[in-house]
Amino acid sequence: MKEQKAKKPQKFSIKMQKKLVVLFLFVLLAFAGLSVRLIWITRENGTQYQKQVLSQQRYDSTTIPFRRGDIVDAKGTKLAVSEKVYNLVIDAKVMLDREEYLEPTLQALGENFDLDMSAIREYVTTHENSSWYVPLRQLSYEEISGFQAAALENSNIRGVWFEEEYKRVYPNGSLAADVIGFTTTDNVGTYGLEEYYNDTLNGINGREYGYLNDDSNLERTIKAAVDGNTIHSTLDANIQSIVEKYLKQFNEEYKDAVREGNGAENLGCIIMEVDTGNILAMASYPTYDLNDVRNTDSLLGSIKVEQITNANGYYEIHKTDTVINEETLAAMSEDEIYLNLNNLWKNFCITTTYEPGSTAKPFTVAAALEDGSITANSTFECNGALEVGGHRIKCHSYARGGDGIVSVQDSIAWSCNVALMKIGQAMGVEEFCRFQQIFNFGLKTNVDLAGEARTASLIYTAEDMGSADLATNSFGQNFNVTMIQMITGFCSLINGGYYYEPHMVYKVTNASGATVQNIEPRVLKQVVSESTSELIRQYCRAVVMEEGGDLRTGKTARPAGYAIGGKTGTAETIDENTHKRSEDEYVVSFIGYAPADDPEIAIYVVVDRPNAKQQDDAKFATGIVRDILTEVLPYLNIFMTEELSEAEIAELNEKQLEITTQYTQTPEEDALEDAQDGESGEENPQDGTAEGENGEEPVWMSYPVDPETGYRVNPETGQKIDEETGEVIDPDESALGTDGPVNENLINPDSSQDTGEP
Repeated sequence: MKEQKAKKPQKFSIKMQKKLVVLFLFVLLAFAGLSVRLIWITRENGTQYQKQVLSQQRYDSTTIPFRRGDIVDAKGTKLAVSEKVYNLVIDAKVMLDREEYLEPTLQALGENFDLDMSAIREYVTTHENSSWYVPLRQLSYEEISGFQAAALENSNIRGVWFEEEYKRVYPNGSLAADVIGFTTTDNVGTYGLEEYYNDTLNGINGREYGYLNDDSNLERTIKAAVDGNTIHSTLDANIQSIVEKYLKQFNEEYKDAVREGNGAENLGCIIMEVDTGNILAMASYPTYDLNDVRNTDSLLGSIKVEQITNANGYYEIHKTDTVINEETLAAMSEDEIYLNLNNLWKNFCITTTYEPGSTAKPFTVAAALEDGSITANSTFECNGALEVGGHRIKCHSYARGGDGIVSVQDSIAWSCNVALMKIGQAMGVEEFCRFQQIFNFGLKTNVDLAGEARTASLIYTAEDMGSADLATNSFGQNFNVTMIQMITGFCSLINGGYYYEPHMVYKVTNASGATVQNIEPRVLKQVVSESTSELIRQYCRAVVMEEGGDLRTGKTARPAGYAIGGKTGTAETIDENTHKRSEDEYVVSFIGYAPADDPEIAIYVVVDRPNAKQQDDAKFATGIVRDILTEVLPYLNIFMTEELSEAEIAELNEKQLEITTQYTQTPEEDALEDAQDGESGEENPQDGTAEGENGEEPVWMSYPVDPETGYRVNPETGQKIDEETGEVIDPDESALGTDGPVNENLINPDSSQDTGEP
């Protein structure tokens, strides 16, 4: 057998090797090209493809809203709260996922909610891929509970769910509206505490997200929301309601009395603890409902304002001569309405500036005593007027030839302008301006409320103050202040000289109730000595004493049974058009404290241009003070120290009956009582028909009329007399006249406010 020839082994030829290398390089190049292409797609279109992929899966991701913190008063009464509400969300995609879902779900919606079901059906059937349609918002739990019960009973009710959120609610309506402020729908505070403490009240939203399987079971991952903190205000809701009641009562009494409109252009009141700076009440009128801030009914009776552009290109807000009534409101544009609502929402007590009038006299006297320009034994001669800087500046006693020899105490008790001008001259410009800064005039108090006015441009510096300016400043004219500046400074005059920073909040707690921050009373400085403070208390006590005759200007502020101190004020206003002092428009006020011997609280009431024929009468303010203190002092357990007269006993009995019946009398009984009053034949004491004894004309009707003021004047005392009541008119009027000095920075009353960009 022939031996088999052995096979030759095949060789991996070089040619084959080359082909393999080429193939490998080709594959490598293709892979590299694909990689580059993928990188480019990822960079350029990655988000788009990611959305496309995610859209084909079913995820459930929702925001868990935080709860904004509450605002409560000093005793825990809730002033602002956040209540959970629900938005009705329709998911058409789920509702149409199966045929048996649509009809039961639409039927349940129609039975439990006030919806246009034809519109809902049309939307669902024409928007098959829609997962988010919200036909109803901010529903209560009671409003959604019926639908939820139906969904539990019928598993075919699908494609409807409820988004949770919180709604800001103010349980007391308009109570403390200026102090509290309000929020927008996205939890942004506007005005007041809501704005100032916005970051404190707000929390942090949480998140709930995860994959929804076919059985709609959610694999959850939850990041809990962090709720906002609660702020504890120094306000006392009971005192606040008393203050607001009497401001409203004043408005009702004087509304449309002489001119159309509210009882005054503005009313304001602040009550403060003198030894802490705690604000117990702060209110103004007109006000508004915090639960319905855009209700235009709140504007009725107010003076319309308009926006103008000044020479520098900035806008300013100016008053018009128009009173807002139903007719003018209907003709106003949306922009005009919003502008006037903004004007209403401002807090008069901290944003509006005005000349303080004679309430500034205790500050001038305290400064002069402190720097040694005068002593407690100094006296001044008043001849009824003083020539200063080319101006003849009158005193209230001008008609009778002056007050004669006036002591330091009587300069305040009698409100003698001439004495105050001489005290100012004794101090000199440098010292007077230095003490204005010490008392914080021209500076912010930094009260913890949004919108406090800047007043630096509304007072004089030593460099630009002339002799006439010093004279008028000494008795409270020709410079502007805010209410919060005045009462804070006044507290320092009567509490031993200690200037406390005013504040509205004393504590912050978290959602669990734990204290996050305590805000203690803060003494910023000592403005006068203890001895000067004691003298000022003595002088202000004399203002309201019955002894001393009709020259005691504040007697009508004293509540029955109590000894208090204080000072009245009457300041001329400046006409925006003529830039001169008005002949018949005034701001009247009273600033005081109680008890007289050991002050615990201070009260300040301002009536801006009362709706009356003769506005320059501080009794408009003292009457409000008396009513408020009559209720507030017993509430604060401050006891009576003065003997009651029979008239005061009768007044208190009537007042107690009035306080009691306001909570027990029905509206029908009120209407019947009003009707009976109208038929009783009793004459209105303000209608000018009041008679003396036996039906004779009262004696004051025979007094001559002063042609300069239009008042009847007692020929023996020279005092101005209210023609309607026979009472002595408060003698605080500065009598500068229309040609008196005017600080040019005061021509625009709102010049202290922030202005818009040019």
